[in-house]
Amino acid sequence: MTRAQQTISLALLVSSFYLALYLELIPLPAAIQTDIVPVLPFWFLVSFGAWLLFRLGWGMLTFRDTPDAYAELMEEIKLAKADLRTKGVDVD
Repeated sequence: MTRAQQTISLALLVSSFYLALYLELIPLPAAIQTDIVPVLPFWFLVSFGAWLLFRLGWGMLTFRDTPDAYAELMEEIKLAKADLRTKGVDVD
């Protein structure tokens, strides 16, 4: 099973479970049914966004600046500038 099939299967399972909750096919106390179940998708979106922001911040925090990568990037920039100059583009 591919990663896409797993993701689609999980999304269908979760959405089916939520639909069963929302349509009251699974009995819950009235307070939970009226106060919590309708806002579950929004809670999920906010939690997912917070998790993504955490991952982005963590990636920026642990980013390692290596001199080899910097030198390689500068060399590629020089090659690109030289190529553009041969085509008549002013890059400076």
